Amino acid sequence: MAYDYTKRTDLKGDVDKQKQAHKVLKEITFKPALPQRGYNDRTLYVNLTDLTIEERPVTQQMKDKFIGGRGFGLWFLWNATQASTRWNDPENELIIAPGPLAGNTQYPGSGKSLVVTLSPMTDIPIDCNVGGYFGPLMKFCGFDALEIQGKAARDVILVIDGPKGRIAIEEAPLENVDSHVAAEVFTHQYADDEKDLPNVSVVSAGRAADHTRIGCLNFSWYDLRRKATRLKQAGRGGTGTVFRDKKLKALVVHGFPVKGDQNNPADLERIARIGVKMHKELHDFDDSQCHMRRQGTAHLVEIMDAYDLLPVHNFQYGNHPDTPRINSQVWDKRFTQGIPDGCWYGCSMACSKGADEHQVMTGPYRGHSNTVDGPEYETAAGVGANCGIFDPDWLLECNFYCDVYGIDTISFGTLCAFCMECWQRGILNAERTGGLEIKFGSGPAQLELMHQMAEGRGFGLIAGQGVARMKKIFAEKGWGEAQLLNDIGMEVKGLEFSQYMSKESLAQQGGYSLTNKGPQHDEAWLIFMDMVNKQIPTFEDKAEALFYFPIFRTWFGLNGLCKLPWNDIEPADNARTPEPAKVPEHVQNYCELFAGITGREIDRHELLRMSRGVYNFQRVFNLRQGKGQRAHDRPPYRAVGPVTVEEYTSRAERYDKQLKEILGVDPAGKSVEEKMALTREHREAQYEKLMDAVYKRRGWTPNGVPTLETLKEVGMDFPELVAVVEQHL
Repeated sequence: MAYDYTKRTDLKGDVDKQKQAHKVLKEITFKPALPQRGYNDRTLYVNLTDLTIEERPVTQQMKDKFIGGRGFGLWFLWNATQASTRWNDPENELIIAPGPLAGNTQYPGSGKSLVVTLSPMTDIPIDCNVGGYFGPLMKFCGFDALEIQGKAARDVILVIDGPKGRIAIEEAPLENVDSHVAAEVFTHQYADDEKDLPNVSVVSAGRAADHTRIGCLNFSWYDLRRKATRLKQAGRGGTGTVFRDKKLKALVVHGFPVKGDQNNPADLERIARIGVKMHKELHDFDDSQCHMRRQGTAHLVEIMDAYDLLPVHNFQYGNHPDTPRINSQVWDKRFTQGIPDGCWYGCSMACSKGADEHQVMTGPYRGHSNTVDGPEYETAAGVGANCGIFDPDWLLECNFYCDVYGIDTISFGTLCAFCMECWQRGILNAERTGGLEIKFGSGPAQLELMHQMAEGRGFGLIAGQGVARMKKIFAEKGWGEAQLLNDIGMEVKGLEFSQYMSKESLAQQGGYSLTNKGPQHDEAWLIFMDMVNKQIPTFEDKAEALFYFPIFRTWFGLNGLCKLPWNDIEPADNARTPEPAKVPEHVQNYCELFAGITGREIDRHELLRMSRGVYNFQRVFNLRQGKGQRAHDRPPYRAVGPVTVEEYTSRAERYDKQLKEILGVDPAGKSVEEKMALTREHREAQYEKLMDAVYKRRGWTPNGVPTLETLKEVGMDFPELVAVVEQHL
């Protein structure tokens, strides 16, 4: 997200002037240290209310039970809050933890941080996996996690300066809050010189996070080739909203030059060996498998369209004739090629694509020329196809401003599509939106809605509350029938759906709705296993997949890893293995990587046990906060089947055939409404049976509550967890 130097000719002078206006509110000195076998055994706690800055120890129990990353974040959040705590209470924490394997430069995808907080969208814990350099650089300054609690009186920044041995809370009154400016300016403020710029990383959230619940966090890294900062997002659940509510303008870490052995691993040769093997696979197979190094995740657009899985017009349809206008061939030409694009050192997957020299068309940065990071598949599908917008320039514009303003592109795309369908069905009109004609296909209306969110005005104030709250607001105002709003509003637990059509995949319906944090594909992406490859035909098969994959994917978040190198590139013989969907050779790689860094030998069974403990802990956490039962795991019907006559008739041959072959009902002579009712009754019953099977496999009650036996089995039978569970048995 390069700052536009054509609009700012004296960056250095401006940066110095702004830094001189900083006021140090609290400062301490600390002794930087490198981790030993992946751990520093200390964390950093900051309270913005009383200006506390202190080091805290990492216990052996924390490492054994919660591992790191997401596990540490959940544990800190549990102890900092109580059942009555809400996202904007001072005691809510924002935790950033990279994990024991994060920061290694030998294995691809090893630069991730995990962000954990109580979500403004869901009122339960949210966890986000994010790239950029902040987490690893913080770790190599000496901290396994950063806990931020309390609220500042005015906008502040937190600075962790390893080379100077200094941690400070500073008022920063002059800097622009928008992420692409903040990242650039703070990077230059705290780097010693031009060569030092890659050793600074900034976390920020733009102005829309002040006015919406869908604010995201942007984590920066300095791109030496483009001579500019780039951004990766901790996008889901309103992390940026919490950040700005605490009056944080930025987090800044100034670290040391990165070397390959800074984790002080138990066996550097061992991790280098598996890293070399993985780099070779990426080199040999990426061009024939996923094109990550040319197109990032955008290669999925035409694949999803071909299988009727690309969300179109608020998940009504699964493909569109204009999809070629935003498919991977288009982005292949827009993305700058020939530049390694990893968001951490040593990641040869290099999927962080940049579209350089986008000419901004709207808003406060109109006329600027910027690098836009992406779009990822989720962005192209969400703000593009799902909103009926197939113009790549508008997608880049929307992507740019989502990052600038600190807006989650997934939630924005889904809530914008919901508003557009509400306009289509007369639930919204110009009087109700203040004149904004938010129709499918209108890029200008989409961008105007976003600018309203950023400025805290107009209909943007309502839309920025998210789909769950919009449904309630519209129903209370008498703008639509509650049943229809609930059917077409694509959220579970308050979190908007990510961008895959699940109507024909019962397993993916569960993969979205039987999640801990809400419908995000990073827990279980089972559409191809279920719908396309027919690998999990029975309820028991689906339940086994919905047991294994969420648990396995949790492990990446515990350790600071990206999941893409696991299954977006596969070994040449993977299809001949007994369980190719699990990519068993790569699972073994992760066991080797963990042992090579920490010195703790594990196999695939121990890997799952580690994750299962944290996964069940998070479920109990949800229970404590008022969710986490069967009633909270049901999807909107749009995710399950056709809500409207238009939807049914668009696939009438498919649905009629299912009525005849599955239900034994002759569709001839029946009205569309009658056929829809029969289809709905069957599909909703199937989902209830899926929940029964999954809960049983996970060791939960029929109401979705972990049993006391399960807590003991996974080592989470702490008295405080047992007490919560006993209230729900």
